[in-house]
Amino acid sequence: MRSRLLGLACAVAMSTALCGCGLHPLYADYGPDSGSQQIFRSIYVEPIDGEVAGYEMRNSLIDLLHGVNRPEEAEYRLTISIRQLIQSIAIENDASITRYNYSLYANYELTDRKTGKSIVKGSENTLSPYDVVASPYATEVAERNAQKTGARDIASRIQVELAVHFANNVPQK
Repeated sequence: MRSRLLGLACAVAMSTALCGCGLHPLYADYGPDSGSQQIFRSIYVEPIDGEVAGYEMRNSLIDLLHGVNRPEEAEYRLTISIRQLIQSIAIENDASITRYNYSLYANYELTDRKTGKSIVKGSENTLSPYDVVASPYATEVAERNAQKTGARDIASRIQVELAVHFANNVPQK
């Protein structure tokens, strides 16, 4: 009984200390139009070249940000350029390739729609390996899955970067 009370007292003391240190939840929802949710809803994600990866990344970002559908409704524009690279990494004695690395590199820039001023920019990259199997169709599916996985990973990272930026830099109206 005494150890439970001591444990409870420690938990209360630590939670009180954490509240006082300035930490706050990045994605906290304090209402329907709070913080990053409101800002995210005012971002238009420009179409991204790059076939499967570009399409998947744009759709993932729209879903994550709940962005606007039309550029004229947006306060911000998110522009992304991607570069894709496929490298063979496992080669058999007969020179057949059995494994590839799919690398995806993205440069992004968020700009104010009215002024054209750059708000935040950065770059992200990811690596998705996939195997070559006996069926060419299955190998094609594995490659597309690697592209989708990489695109979703980078979209998630961009969302976090934007959330951190806006949490530290509240836009002035």
